[in-house]
Amino acid sequence: MNLENWSSNGWLKPHQTSRQEIQKLLNLIRRDLKDSQSTDISADWRFAIAYNAALTCCQIALYCRGYEVARGQSEHYRIIQSLTMTIGEELAPVKTYLNACRNKRNIADYESAGSVSAAEVAELITVASDLFTKISNWLTANYPEMA
Repeated sequence: MNLENWSSNGWLKPHQTSRQEIQKLLNLIRRDLKDSQSTDISADWRFAIAYNAALTCCQIALYCRGYEVARGQSEHYRIIQSLTMTIGEELAPVKTYLNACRNKRNIADYESAGSVSAAEVAELITVASDLFTKISNWLTANYPEMA
């Protein structure tokens, strides 16, 4: 599968991004990475905030490739799964990890408070921070007009 196949299946639709949009998303990631480290809120919420930072990284790559997920098409799942098609197969372990985090976040948000440990939060913050660095470098190398 590739992005064009996903678009043909109706999972993606064309999206024309701009430097302004990408810069706003980068600022959201910076905010979320900072806020996820606050010890004044629960581990569940810190996890959700770090997850949002990582998800936004994936979204930036998809936008730069000219797509966004169509509404009603399992948006978070598709955004995460697109990571290897936008950046490269080397991010397959990150994609797998973020998908597990997506499931964990759903439980913490909708089913069971207190289901996230401090260690899980710290791990996700590290992964999200590393992904932010990778996305920033990828933008500079491939879409310098957006960086």
